[in-house]
Amino acid sequence: MSSFGVLVTGSAGYLGSQVVAALAARGDIATVALDVRQPAQRLAGVSYEVADIRAPEVDAIVARHRPQVVVHLASIVTPGKKSNREFEYSVDVDGTRNLLEACLSHGVKRVIVSSSGAAYGYHADNPDWLSESDPVRGNQSFAYSWHKRLVEEMLAEYRASQPQLEQVIFRIGTILGASVHNQITDLFEKPRLIAIRGSGSPFVFIHDQDVVGAIVQGVDSKVTGIFNVAGDGKLSIFEIADRLGKRCAVFPAGVLQAVLWLMKRLGLTQYGPEQIDFLRYRPVLDNRRLKEDFGYVPKLNSTQVFELWRTSRASKAG
Repeated sequence: MSSFGVLVTGSAGYLGSQVVAALAARGDIATVALDVRQPAQRLAGVSYEVADIRAPEVDAIVARHRPQVVVHLASIVTPGKKSNREFEYSVDVDGTRNLLEACLSHGVKRVIVSSSGAAYGYHADNPDWLSESDPVRGNQSFAYSWHKRLVEEMLAEYRASQPQLEQVIFRIGTILGASVHNQITDLFEKPRLIAIRGSGSPFVFIHDQDVVGAIVQGVDSKVTGIFNVAGDGKLSIFEIADRLGKRCAVFPAGVLQAVLWLMKRLGLTQYGPEQIDFLRYRPVLDNRRLKEDFGYVPKLNSTQVFELWRTSRASKAG
């Protein structure tokens, strides 16, 4: 077995399972897959570990396998119906701290962390294109956005106090692929797409295989830093609707806020009035540093990724 080891957290998830498969296919890496649940299938040559990212067992697992690189993908992206903010914080923030301490205790050289464009936050004064030098201002009203901000602030503290642990942080845009199904694609499946008057609600997309490609390149690369991971270009909600052959239902922000407030109060939706900012002030990611400094050029741009998803969806429906 190779002496070069990589441990992947969140390995049973949509992205994690693909990263594990890509690493295992190389044949020169001892891959360890760590998740709180058993994998849907096991790959030859991969060591599987089951543990909660918050648990003391994580330290023992890192000690046992001694990976040189840890790819940290475990987080709460789509909360379950019985989830709550305390639980989500404990996984996203406390779990990350637990893992980082294990990495420091057992000589891990590099961590690759999946952050998100959501870490920038949904703000009216966001620039048209966000670069890695722009501040991380994840909104407290959005658990995922807020926790990504807190994790990035924690990582900055570790960079200052523990520089021997190299960091690569990927701020990932909206992931699409042939079989992706998530909260964003749910919006696109509606008979009419919701739009906010006065906002184009721009989306930047990244192919799932490009995310995997960037992560795998990060395992070998000597480059460290923070990188936006997105395809070139963007699509407005109106362009998306047109490509889907649908129309947008355009609402004034105040009206939609009131409707969502009432529907959530009545238990008719899990989304509250804060979702207005999620649609109205979407962060648009500049990928120049990914291409020029990190050296990874996405194979598909935002429009091509969306069309891949759309045609795949159409073929399944047919």
